[in-house]
Amino acid sequence: MNITVRKATLCDAHALCRLNGEGMGYEYPAEKTAENLKATLEKEYECVFVAEVCGETVGYIHACIYGLLFAEKGINILGIAVAENYTRKGVGRALMNELENWARTQGAAYIRLVSGESRHGAHAFYEKCGYKSNKTQKNYKKKL
Repeated sequence: MNITVRKATLCDAHALCRLNGEGMGYEYPAEKTAENLKATLEKEYECVFVAEVCGETVGYIHACIYGLLFAEKGINILGIAVAENYTRKGVGRALMNELENWARTQGAAYIRLVSGESRHGAHAFYEKCGYKSNKTQKNYKKKL
């Protein structure tokens, strides 16, 4: 299977919206996804890569530069999704490799991500890619 990874464009919004629902369970309106993608693409410190097979968008990864006062510069993966019929076929690995290459060009010392406690398949994938879990924490959110 030939997988092509490229930077996302605004034309990818509909496909990303579909992948958010299918791959991560996040239902979010297509027009708002397009607005968010447009804003993201204008930021130098964020990136979105899409994976295509035969011209069909089958996965994406979204990340941003992660700066802390107490650590070196890193990259934070904000989302990764792969269409269900393309899992375990190298799409996720191709996306992670492209992101790691981008991270190096940004001078990042590490990449981090957060994954839901019940996403055991995703955890196994991240570990196969060389990522290690370094702590367990709770995620708090306050709606404004």
